[in-house]
Amino acid sequence: MYNPPAFREDDPAILAEIMARSRLSLLVSNGADGVPIITHLPLLFVDRQVIGHVARANPHWRGLARGIAVFQGVEGYVTPSSYPSKAEHHRVVPTWNYEAVHAHGPIEIIEDAARLHGIVSVLTAHHEGQRAQPWAVTDAPDDFVASQLKGIVGVVLTVERLIGKRKLSQNRNAADAHGAAAALAASEDARDQAVAAAMRGG
Repeated sequence: MYNPPAFREDDPAILAEIMARSRLSLLVSNGADGVPIITHLPLLFVDRQVIGHVARANPHWRGLARGIAVFQGVEGYVTPSSYPSKAEHHRVVPTWNYEAVHAHGPIEIIEDAARLHGIVSVLTAHHEGQRAQPWAVTDAPDDFVASQLKGIVGVVLTVERLIGKRKLSQNRNAADAHGAAAALAASEDARDQAVAAAMRGG
């Protein structure tokens, strides 16, 4: 990931928060032919490990030894019209503000039913936790759950390196950064509002 010093984020707590907020992530690895293989899936960062599962029919897991888990944080388009400097000299261009975390490391494939049950239970609890009446894996019949587990394999990436990026107008002067945050905050799109909150330290 291209990561200029102004945008680099190394704080473990901030990186963990971005990963926890991320919804659909990417699992990326090199294919045998040198072409990257990418799977979209929900992943969860727990105790220096990234856990998830893929369909057994997905060939990505076969031969998977190392990879990168990509977590997307807030993101939003920044119009040059939001910069006060536009009115001064017009030497401004559009850009995109965003947060991202890449977790690198070796990957263990999990086929054991008990460990798979643990992975899906943790993932489910994480995503159901904010609901008024959370659904749990134990709500489904045991035989049904067992049959469903046969159709997936677990992936556990042990994190060797975390690379974090928060591109939030740090390369603009204070007035332009404030203007960009104000424009995003005024948007009707909740995604833009989330970018503004991140820019303001929220």
